Amino acid sequence: MHTVAVLALDGVIPFDLSTPIDALGRARLPDGRPAYRVKVCSPADEIDAGAFTLRAPWGLDALTDADTIMLPGCADPATQVTSEVIDALRQAAADGTRIASICVGSFILAATGLLDGLRATTHWLGTEALARMYPRIQVDPDVLYVDNGQFLTSAGSAAGLDLCLHMIRRDYGSAVAADTARLSVMPLEREGGQAQFIVHEQPPAPAGATLEPVLLWMEENAGRELTLADIAEHAGMSARTINRRFREQTGTTPLQWLHRARIRQAQHLLETTAHPVDRIATQVGFGSPTSFRDRFKRQVGTSPHAYRRAFRGTGAS
Repeated sequence: MHTVAVLALDGVIPFDLSTPIDALGRARLPDGRPAYRVKVCSPADEIDAGAFTLRAPWGLDALTDADTIMLPGCADPATQVTSEVIDALRQAAADGTRIASICVGSFILAATGLLDGLRATTHWLGTEALARMYPRIQVDPDVLYVDNGQFLTSAGSAAGLDLCLHMIRRDYGSAVAADTARLSVMPLEREGGQAQFIVHEQPPAPAGATLEPVLLWMEENAGRELTLADIAEHAGMSARTINRRFREQTGTTPLQWLHRARIRQAQHLLETTAHPVDRIATQVGFGSPTSFRDRFKRQVGTSPHAYRRAFRGTGAS
């Protein structure tokens, strides 16, 4: 039986805390035995969970004999993590313990330095802050979870369930994971590489950036089949110069920025209209419906039809 220590700190998000307790606690082996022994531990006697206060049965010493440590998120992800917690997590990592975070629990794991040089994710609202605070981490805002082997991170709380099922599958196989998914009334099919269902914001340009007028023009003309030469001509620059300016001011290329603008417009049309997907492909400037579907799937993580089913309002016409 695997032992899982769920570390609860002040400000812990209740749903993040309950996710591993519920999912891993429900997992059963084929003979009916529990697959995991779950312990909730904390460095404090009482934990502020917002709507209520709770007491953890175990202290930080429970981390020493755990096979896996789960880090739920806290309401304020920028809260300073104490040296006591950081030292305990680093020691557990040195002993080979697997450590996984749920939602903004990635900020706790990031504070230990254990994610430096690795790819990681968090809730999409926190990805920019995570990348800014911990520049050595390769933050991926577009996935549900990232498995680095010993260290794992997940996006929002629901993605924490996907991560738990992934770990169960790793530990005990697909049959046990599928049974746990049925008990949790959720699908097993969502893979870590699936994108978080978000409307992607454009890479921002700094205030007063020289590209602001160009970005506005590109947004307004995204439905045209613009080329790099078109963008450079409008900006009054060479293709080489416009590429360099874009990387300096937005962190991406002109055509990548344009594709993201088109996908954002497509998301809006899928949510608010009943236009056929092929028509939307043309409206937002893609050369063919096939290229639109491919690009949409790569960026959003699902098909245009599946996105519409999930997000189209009942009043769309």
